[in-house]
Amino acid sequence: MDDAALSATSDQDLLAGHVEGDPDAFGELVRRHRDRLWAVALRTLGDREEAADAVQDALVSAYRAAHTFRGQSAVTTWLHRITVNACLDRARKAASRKTSPVDDAERLDQLLEPHESAEAPAERQDLHRELIAALATLPPEQRAALVLVDMQGYPVAEAARVLDVPTGTVKSRCARGRARLLPLLTHLRTDAGAGGDNKALGGGRNRTPGASVPPASGAKDAGPSDPAAVKGGGGRA
Repeated sequence: MDDAALSATSDQDLLAGHVEGDPDAFGELVRRHRDRLWAVALRTLGDREEAADAVQDALVSAYRAAHTFRGQSAVTTWLHRITVNACLDRARKAASRKTSPVDDAERLDQLLEPHESAEAPAERQDLHRELIAALATLPPEQRAALVLVDMQGYPVAEAARVLDVPTGTVKSRCARGRARLLPLLTHLRTDAGAGGDNKALGGGRNRTPGASVPPASGAKDAGPSDPAAVKGGGGRA
């Protein structure tokens, strides 16, 4: 299938084509959704290398489990669910090791999106650093819910499908997460003024899902249609 035909094919048909043996179909799915998967992983884990590994784990899992997709949700929801599960697995393992990736100021600098590092005022960069550090103090499940709803702009119902939990659970996780973040971010809200309430969490629900952060070196170049070329192997379908 040529590039024009691939671009015009729906996600569900691409996944079906992959199952049927089309060597290019899964690569097109990755091209379409990689940036948003990367943004969710990076903001959930707060560490560039861990996020890259989580996305790779998720892509391998999706590649291998494509035949189990039954169309009960959108393909993008299915991919996000696998990615979030891979992130939560890594976050729990990191917590058990009692390590904190946000202690390294150099790594915090790497978390800033390239356009923010180059163009945004210093105040925005400082806010982003403090927000990432504050998010890292939350339990992984609360962190994932807040990243999806407050930073990526997903409706609660969609976030619930991604996380595979009831909408009430997403709402309660977000509420508890915000309550825990409030003491850590009150000074940021004060500095931002009356309009800075939810903006500290990345723009609120009206933000268009997506990210301009490219995957770390290796994640972008690995051939997604060849499992042997993709690092990792975890995640849950």
